[in-house]
Amino acid sequence: MKRTIMISFFVLMAMVSKAQTLEAYLQEAELNSPVIQAMELRHTIASEKVNEVNTLPNTTIGAGYFVSEPETRTGAQRARFSVSQMLPWFGTITARQNYAGSMADAEYTELVIAKRKLALSIAQSYYTLFGIQATQKVLDENIALLKTYEKLALTSVEVGKASAVDVLKLQIRQNELQQKKQVLDQRYMAEQAVFNNLLNRDESIFVEVVDDMQIPAEDVLFDKEDLSLNPELLKYDQLFESVVQSEVLNQKENAPSFGVGLDYIPVTERPDMVFSDNGKDILMPMVTLSIPIFNNKFKSVSKQNELKQKEIEFQKEERLNVLENAYAKAVSQRNEARISFETQAQNLKQAKDAEEILIKNYETGTINFNDVLDIQELQLKFQTNQIQSVQLYYMQSTIINYLINK
Repeated sequence: MKRTIMISFFVLMAMVSKAQTLEAYLQEAELNSPVIQAMELRHTIASEKVNEVNTLPNTTIGAGYFVSEPETRTGAQRARFSVSQMLPWFGTITARQNYAGSMADAEYTELVIAKRKLALSIAQSYYTLFGIQATQKVLDENIALLKTYEKLALTSVEVGKASAVDVLKLQIRQNELQQKKQVLDQRYMAEQAVFNNLLNRDESIFVEVVDDMQIPAEDVLFDKEDLSLNPELLKYDQLFESVVQSEVLNQKENAPSFGVGLDYIPVTERPDMVFSDNGKDILMPMVTLSIPIFNNKFKSVSKQNELKQKEIEFQKEERLNVLENAYAKAVSQRNEARISFETQAQNLKQAKDAEEILIKNYETGTINFNDVLDIQELQLKFQTNQIQSVQLYYMQSTIINYLINK
């Protein structure tokens, strides 16, 4: 599994103008995120454990001095020096390394999941910022439009074709839109803080967001079967493998262990006798064997490993159901976003046509400013709904990418 898994979101970015901006944010987040840095250290620690288990038991060295020297035929024994080394059964160290390696693989999968979740959070915050910014632009356009209508109303008042009430209604409507714009400013600042915190940087740093996004003509196609390759599911495969390696190690540790050693005893020469072995030191090689005869520990560990494997299988099955539900919901909501966008586009066109009719009526000397306000309100509604549809489309697309992309 590649470390660049987070960049899978960039497939989606091909739909968006200036996509490199979001790509740069994702790369910055991966470098700066304390969560990612901590998990990378966890993976490094787990990898280092492979070296930790590549070792033998401590070598035992002993020395003793006879206070009362025992006399033997060849002389008095003065002291005893010994060295011994226990050795595990053949393949035990390799089994320990394989188990430690499987745990390191599981930690790496957790790191991959964390990177993907971070990328998902950043992308969704980014699209939220886009939605707020786009809505602010629409409000500015509508405020400017209302100002134009206000001038028309003032002209109509002068010639007696409108009342001052119409002018006040248009001004009140502008005030309402200004209020909404100020509220959006606050939301933008709050979301910008969220975004910058995800990048682990100062909350006040300006976030550059694309000016325009459109729903593509066709959706990016995904194979639902790739859901089985999601790291959240692969994690359980890694955990299952670690239990398998744990059982292999358990069987190796259940085997006998043996040791080798050497005893050395210096002997004092007997001065009253002359023979060939007089004062000859004693050198005694030794072999030891440790057999776990009365130990039920290994049987218990085997039973626990068997139960753990079943538990992991159930957990993976349950997680697959959760991911499948999330995928179905994301696809459905993305389709709903496309339907809504197309409907709002049609409604907006018709509202524009109605607006043109009102302008023509003004040219003929008659205009109903209540109708003007109604049409303007409808236009704003359709425009904001369109923005929400685009935002929803891309948010659900990021979820699909998170679930499906390898």
